[in-house]
Amino acid sequence: MSDSQYAVIYDLHSHTTASDGRLTPQELVHRAHEMRVGTLAITDHDSVAAIPAAREEIARAGLPLTLVNGVEISTLWENHEIHIVGLNIDIAYPTMTALLEEQKARRQQRGQMIAERLEKARIPGAWEGALRLADGGAVTRGHFARFLVETGHAKNMAEVFKKYLARGKTGYVPPQWCTIKQAIDVIHHSGGKAVIAHPGRYDLSAKWLKRLLAHFSEQVYLNDGNHDGYWDIDMYVPVERVAS
Repeated sequence: MSDSQYAVIYDLHSHTTASDGRLTPQELVHRAHEMRVGTLAITDHDSVAAIPAAREEIARAGLPLTLVNGVEISTLWENHEIHIVGLNIDIAYPTMTALLEEQKARRQQRGQMIAERLEKARIPGAWEGALRLADGGAVTRGHFARFLVETGHAKNMAEVFKKYLARGKTGYVPPQWCTIKQAIDVIHHSGGKAVIAHPGRYDLSAKWLKRLLAHFSEQVYLNDGNHDGYWDIDMYVPVERVAS
């Protein structure tokens, strides 16, 4: 089968080393091309830092890849942490820039508190370890999880969250994110579409999920559940309204 006979693949939820991904922006766009992705959205956690470098690499390498400006904003709604993806945003929009700076400060503060709690549990060096693994990107719980696996405190990432980082566990610190309304408003004002990331992960009843969806006049974002920090293939319907 020739390349022209393949359907165009859309990946509208991907992370880089700017948050908890393992690939640099340059590596990610080449991986997307290798996987026959035609349209890619980079949606790092509360960061758009990777997008200029990715766009520059696409142009330099002449990749036949459409890049969608994106971000995944962490929010709080009814005591649930809900992630809102913004697609086709203006990454230089002042209000968006200000919100992401506030989120960065909140993430930094939470990370330091997680490290302090782990220190009290006789697990030293967690902050330094997470910073090293983040390698200049935003420090996430995923980096703490990798550190704890690396230092032998758990066998895998799932065990880390179960033992240390989930709600009620030793290293859990309640998030202090922006509200869902703030995230949606900023995304819309920056010219983007606001959609829900992986709605199946929030452990909501049908009644509560319906209440959550009432915040959106647009489509729902679906995730296939694979979130290993390397590659996510997601579905967004209809995609042509995003990639146009």
